[in-house]
Amino acid sequence: MTKIKICGLTRSEDIAAVNRLMPDYIGFVFAKSRRQVTPAEAKELRKQLKREIQAVGIFVNENPETVAAVTSCGAIDLIQLHGDENAGYCRKLRTLTSLPIIKAIRIKDEADLTGISAFDCDYYLFDTLEDDHYGGTGKAFRHECLLAANMEKPFFLAGGLNPDNVAAAAALVRPFGVDTSSGVETSGIKDAKKIEEFIRQGRKTGDE
Repeated sequence: MTKIKICGLTRSEDIAAVNRLMPDYIGFVFAKSRRQVTPAEAKELRKQLKREIQAVGIFVNENPETVAAVTSCGAIDLIQLHGDENAGYCRKLRTLTSLPIIKAIRIKDEADLTGISAFDCDYYLFDTLEDDHYGGTGKAFRHECLLAANMEKPFFLAGGLNPDNVAAAAALVRPFGVDTSSGVETSGIKDAKKIEEFIRQGRKTGDE
């Protein structure tokens, strides 16, 4: 069954909603963003989160030692690198932490998939390439460009996904998981009804 990741949680109300609806992953954004939380805030929110739901920490071009320090506070279960981190950065981070790593690859066309096998990571996450933005834009890329790629690792599909389009996108590219943030918000706030529908639609595609 397709895994579900709801990113950009910031409030206790968000945690209460996902505890009821049970996605597989949630995301705390540590990079500069309107959804940014501090490690201390994430730790408190993590205490409220059901243990069955894994928490992902999203970092953008952060010092690897700082990322490793955040992992030691108990707020997250996985690391997501969503910036311009290169293969050498990933190798160094591996020496500093044992947590699984998700490397985000921002996509405009097939050329952006070249060389991704060099990343020492556990999962890819494919998001939309948008100048001066590192995710959360609500814009989709052309998912067909993933079809011919020889994926060596499981991947999350992100970028412009919402309850209306996630089922079709997942059926097309068969990702390990689907990821959304702005797609389940109303006026910039996480919307429990949209989260519920996103989960329902996202899980329509599974291991039939």
